[in-house]
Amino acid sequence: MNSKEEKLYIKRILDGETELYACFLESYSRSIYSLVIQIVSSAEDAEEIVQDVFLKAFKSLYTYRGDSSFSTWLYRIAYNMAIGFTRKKKHDFLAIEESIINNVPDDKADSVLFPSEDEEKIMELTAAIEKLTPEEKAIITLFYYEEKSIDETAEITKLSVANVKVRLHRIRKKLYVLLKGDDDGK
Repeated sequence: MNSKEEKLYIKRILDGETELYACFLESYSRSIYSLVIQIVSSAEDAEEIVQDVFLKAFKSLYTYRGDSSFSTWLYRIAYNMAIGFTRKKKHDFLAIEESIINNVPDDKADSVLFPSEDEEKIMELTAAIEKLTPEEKAIITLFYYEEKSIDETAEITKLSVANVKVRLHRIRKKLYVLLKGDDDGK
């Protein structure tokens, strides 16, 4: 659905054709779930949060101004709700010394997320991503899995474009350390 169609649907929903909201559920529920599950790491919690996201978006639909795409607005709600959920849970996340991350060569860090057919490598990468903070998982998911642009990722996370670029770079280095160990990063 393009932006023009979305705005038309939103107008019609707000005018009382609420059954049209199902189109947004069909279009975005899978990708919103993908983001949320990466952040909260629990299928049960993710399903509940996704339901809450769509309910909140429906109740707040009148506030959608059209400054960004509807999907960006929806991702923003999902991001906030998932991050809020993880903050309430207060999980412990792996801390890696800054000096170890800074010693990872850029080319090695940049290659860590290249597609692989090797199932073992995919499982190792998935396990490494699980050790990231919720915010880091969200940025990786939005940029690499949901293929959002740097600008869209910045808008969803309310970070500056420069900050998203820096964080993506640091997250790749962190993943490299998690996958290879700090011996290879020196």
